[in-house]
Amino acid sequence: MLSKKIGIDDIDCKIMDLIQREPNLTHTEIAEHVNRSQPTVGMRIKKLENLGVLKFQAGINIKVADLCFARVEILTKNPQEAFKIVKECPFMLNAFRLSGDINISVIIAGLSFKDIDKIINNHFRSNPNVLNVHIDVIADVANDFVLPINLNLENGQIILNNNCCEQCNF
Repeated sequence: MLSKKIGIDDIDCKIMDLIQREPNLTHTEIAEHVNRSQPTVGMRIKKLENLGVLKFQAGINIKVADLCFARVEILTKNPQEAFKIVKECPFMLNAFRLSGDINISVIIAGLSFKDIDKIINNHFRSNPNVLNVHIDVIADVANDFVLPINLNLENGQIILNNNCCEQCNF
């Protein structure tokens, strides 16, 4: 069982399921659902957080956000450099290291697909370590999908006003 592999029991699984479905439930409400005391639920939630299997993350729900999202597949000689680029560009929400023909997958946001294309051109297509770039538009998402997005740059400008990072310079 997956739960045993990550070191949690059935009660922990129920708690995580409740939190994932209804993140605003109080510890008392969760306790009622799992037939445990509120302090016990609080301790279990803390344990799950310490194990790293439960993480609370604020962000933007890409299912309902009025923005453009894409998945960018990259073949690069230097995956660590690509990860560094993703961490520095506020429009790039996350990246995944893959095995196979493509070694990096990036989720990116923008006001328009033209903006996304410009960011990808500046960061990856112009990079001599990048051998191939492919962009797929994210047309829909089956479930709510929350990703962190930095809406403020260091100078206080909102990135969704067409500002990116120093390299993009727009």
